[in-house]
Amino acid sequence: MNKLIRYLLQGILYTVPIAITIFVIITITSWVTSMVDFLGISIHPVIDPLLGLIGGIILLIIIGALGSSIFFYPIFQRVDHIIEKTPFLKIVYTSVKDLLSAFVGQKKKFNKPVIVKMCDNPPLEKLGFITQSSLSELGISGKKVAVYFPLSYSLSGDLFIVPEEYVKPVNVPATEFMKFIISGGVTEIDDNTPNQQE
Repeated sequence: MNKLIRYLLQGILYTVPIAITIFVIITITSWVTSMVDFLGISIHPVIDPLLGLIGGIILLIIIGALGSSIFFYPIFQRVDHIIEKTPFLKIVYTSVKDLLSAFVGQKKKFNKPVIVKMCDNPPLEKLGFITQSSLSELGISGKKVAVYFPLSYSLSGDLFIVPEEYVKPVNVPATEFMKFIISGGVTEIDDNTPNQQE
């Protein structure tokens, strides 16, 4: 029974971020499209949905700008605080928020690409990202870091605790590095832009 519950929660964490993102985009696009229809603006049956999508993206940009402003930032923070105190909703919300923040937030987590030595004989290395440089809060002593290894052709991955001496930074753009891993090494890395670590 415990295994089924664990699989259920894991399935939620895999699907909810994608589902919420798609739902938000579709909802905002539909809302903008209905507003355009209400105003009697119509260009072409094929172009109108595209205008709704563009309008939805513009609306998201405006919301993002408002959320960063001095006036609206405290309001967004207050709503965020209330949701994070709500039982069960807190689990899903914080997981989605942390996952999205890791990719598109101001403090991106997947911005430190590394190569990790897995073993010497045979010599084997693996590509990943340092997500935490200090693990003292977990009671883990010594010079160890948390490294996340994305899986190819998947939205999932594995987290390992690795001694620092086995980790070597890679000086390529983090987005190119991620694409290389996700594609199974098929995508070529464009290293014209130096990697930026925040």
